[in-house]
Order: sequence, then structure tokens, then C-alpha cells
Amino acid sequence: MDENSMAKDSADRSGADSHGPDSHSADVIVVGGGFAGVTAARELARKGVRVLLIDRNPYHQFQPLLYQAATVQLGVSEVARPLRDIFRGERKVRVVVAEVTGVDPRAKTVTTADGGTYSAGHLVIAAGAEANFFNTPGAEENGFPLYSVEDAVDLGSAFVAALDEADRGAYDGELHVVVIGGGPTGVETAGAVAETIKYVIPDYFSPELAGRCHAHLVDMLPNVLNAFADRSKEYAQRNLERMGVQVHLGVGVSEVTREKVVLADGTEIPARITVWAGGLKASPLIAAAGLPQGRGGRVDVDPDLTVPGFEGVYVLGDAANMTDARGDRLPQLGSCAQQAGKWAARNILADRAGRPREPFKYVDKGYMAMVGRGSAVAEIGRKRMLMTGPLAFLAWLGVHVVLLSGGLQKLRALVSWPSGFISHRRSYVLLPRERS
Repeated sequence: MDENSMAKDSADRSGADSHGPDSHSADVIVVGGGFAGVTAARELARKGVRVLLIDRNPYHQFQPLLYQAATVQLGVSEVARPLRDIFRGERKVRVVVAEVTGVDPRAKTVTTADGGTYSAGHLVIAAGAEANFFNTPGAEENGFPLYSVEDAVDLGSAFVAALDEADRGAYDGELHVVVIGGGPTGVETAGAVAETIKYVIPDYFSPELAGRCHAHLVDMLPNVLNAFADRSKEYAQRNLERMGVQVHLGVGVSEVTREKVVLADGTEIPARITVWAGGLKASPLIAAAGLPQGRGGRVDVDPDLTVPGFEGVYVLGDAANMTDARGDRLPQLGSCAQQAGKWAARNILADRAGRPREPFKYVDKGYMAMVGRGSAVAEIGRKRMLMTGPLAFLAWLGVHVVLLSGGLQKLRALVSWPSGFISHRRSYVLLPRERS
């Protein structure tokens, strides 16, 4: 089976007995199978709590590596693991594959598109986020976001199709890929595209075609990786430019069309493919549920991760604005979401035992981003021990292997990464397809 169809086939098989109205009894409903939701469900189940986990996809996806799936450095099976595999043999967790259409936080009730209604004593909303296009004309219609497995497959397929068209002379001229957004996702994607142009296309197509391909990175801020230290920002930008990325900073985007990206200063960048990594906003479920919204449409949760005014309702991960004991806003990172899921489970157990909840104590593991082949920036821990270059790259590899879900996923990544970085081989299949 090709990598493109893995997720769909898994949905067809695992969702067969998961849809439809159901009176299944649970102590806790978890909405969302991301880092926070999976961790919370696992921790609760280990303590004997019955959990109903609902997600529209039958798999847990590893978002930090989606750009590698899009550039065919990893396959879909490395960045997505079936939820049923995660909870295989765990009788206290039931996975329901369905689209959640409504949440009543006061009644702690969840409804799904197929007419199912589920209720429990506690509700955990970890529904993730979606691309925020900030009402930029043409961005949603013509840009490729990179927040889901489907997004990665769409982007990768479009890139492969564009290369094939250029190779057979279907159109003349240059092939420009424009990445909008200078955060970790944008920097890593731009670096991966540049690496593909520099090392992969000359061997798989021709040096002439590679010479007609160009990567761009655009951000309205004057630097990339805004949350990082100045030394990290400078290193990242320098390495991107060394790899051939044309960096456009300090100017916003006013329009995205199928042929170009128009900047706020009037500059026009030709764009055969535009990748939108310009920001996220909370799932529409948050607003529809009537929960109080803060920055990015996310819920400003209390220190114990509950929603103010809604007893027994927790919001986690990319759906929440979380703060530490000092009141500092916590990052939207996978490690933070995992810790929040574990802490929410701890507080739910306290609720059930009649004990007081405790404020979330976040262990700051720092920030890191890959900047192309063998290069990365890493700022480790609260004190931000700074590393760049190969040492940071090894740290990046280690952290991402640890965060990957499942032994097979870890093993496949450990096999794929050395092969890809040394030989630049791309053996995974991406089938060109129409955008969904």
C-alpha cells in the first residue's frame, strides 16, 4: 500500500465499529487525539478510569515532523500512528472515530456528525488548532497549510506534480516555492525545500531543473525564530541563505494568488507553490461551545488547566492559553501539551478523590529547530543553554525520537534519517492528487 492511502485505509477499517449513536458509559471524555489528549487518556486509564477518546482521524499525528513527510524525508507511517494501536489492549479506553460537531461544557456532553451523543463526569477538550490566515486575500484558497497529515500529503503531492510538469516541459520558466512564516515550522520547511532543491532534484531529475527551482521565506517580523535568542536567529537565517533560501523579512503579505505572493510593500514573488506557516488559531469547537476565548481564539485556562466557570472541564494543548506559576505564557509545543495532558489527568484523579487540584508545573525543555541538513539551533532548559550546528542537530534528533509515538515509528525514523541525510534518497511514495 502506498503512503498516501494509509491514513484513509486505516479510517475505513478502524472507524467501522466506532461511528453511530452510542450509550457507552465513560468517566471522562477526551476530545482530540493529539499529544495532550492521548497522554491524558493513557494516564487516566492506567488508574482505572474509563475514558472515551473522540477524534475525527483514527490516528495520532506527530506535527513537528509533518514538513518531513511533505518533502518525502519520512513516510506517513512515521508521523502517524493509529490510535487503536496506541491503546491496544487497554480496556479502559474506547476510541471513537467521528467528527465532533458540538460540545456542551456545562452538561459535559459531546455530539458527533453521525448523531452520537456522549456524556461523562469530566470533559477534556484537546481539539488542537487550525491555520490562521488572518483574512489575507487568497491565502486560504491558494496556500498550503501544514498542520495535518492531509496537509503534508497535499503539499508533497503538489510539489512532486510541479516538478514532473517542469521536467516534461509543461511550463517554462522558474519554479518558486514560497514559505510564509518565519517560526520553527516555516524555517524547517524552507530549509527542507532548499535541501531538496540542492541535493535531491539534481539526482532525481537534472541539475538544469534544480537551477530553475527557488525557495523563499517571508515573515513580517525583522528576524526568523522570534522566540529564540539573537544568536540562534542569526545562525538560522545565515544557514538558510547559505542553502539558497531567499529571505524576505520585515514585510507582511497582502495577497496570495496561484501565481505569486504580493508583499505589503508591493513586491511580487513568483510562486508556483505557497506554504502557509503564518500562525494558528483554536478549533472552531471552542467558540461554538461558548467557552471564553483569549489570544488566538484559545481558552485562557486557570493554573490548574480548568476553564473558569466550568467545573470539571479542562482545555489543553493548542486549544488553550496556559501559563506557568509566574504567569508567563507557555509555548504551543508538543512537550508542553504532553505535560499538560499528564497534569490534567492528575487533577481529574484529585477531583474524583475529593482532593484539591494543583497548579500546572511545567518543566521547560527549551526550543529547537532544524535548519537544513546537519544544522539546527537548540536552546535547552529554562536557562536556555544554546547550541548550534551539528551538536544541536543531534539534540534535535534525540528529542524528536523520544517524542515520536511507538517503537516502530522510532525505529523507522532512525533508519530513514541517516539514509536520507547521507545519500539524499527519497524512497517514499506520494501520489499526485487534487487538493481536498
